[in-house]
Amino acid sequence: MIEVRIHGRGGQGNVVAAYLLATAAFEEGRYGQAFPAFGAERRGAPVTAFVRIADAPIRRRCEVRQPAFLIIQDEALLHVSGVLDGLLPGGGILVNSGRPSDQLSAEHGHDMLGLPASALATEILGRPMPNTALLAAFLTLSGLLPCEALVKALAERFRGKILEKNTALIERASSMVTPGLWQEVSHAASA
Repeated sequence: MIEVRIHGRGGQGNVVAAYLLATAAFEEGRYGQAFPAFGAERRGAPVTAFVRIADAPIRRRCEVRQPAFLIIQDEALLHVSGVLDGLLPGGGILVNSGRPSDQLSAEHGHDMLGLPASALATEILGRPMPNTALLAAFLTLSGLLPCEALVKALAERFRGKILEKNTALIERASSMVTPGLWQEVSHAASA
């Protein structure tokens, strides 16, 4: 079973990202589980979402405390206590940031990969929603699921121009990262 924790702020599509990732797993014949944890529901408040993907039914129902991967939708959350807690050794951290990955890694003491997801979304969608770009990059890096599964998951929610723009965003974001870079982490976590 692969466990992913997604940190963001209300209004960034954090919960939608978790559900899309779980739906993409279903599209590939796997099991997926997604659920959020948040306090007062307001735009801008910290939100955490949890995702599990497995080849067998998922019985675990607790929050993800030891994720193989972290997806950080707001770089400022890297300064919040507990955001990086529990990451498995060698786990991957994908951050919505225009800053170079080596600079992020040096500043926070963990290997991180930065992707300007909000800027890409603004350019392609016309709105700074980082979730789709981050998911596309994550799937490309981890090799966990093909990006086509993400497109299918999006097609369950969107149609027409919105789906076309999101598909273009997926293609662009996935082209900006190294395919399979985190594949070893995916295999080790699921073993």
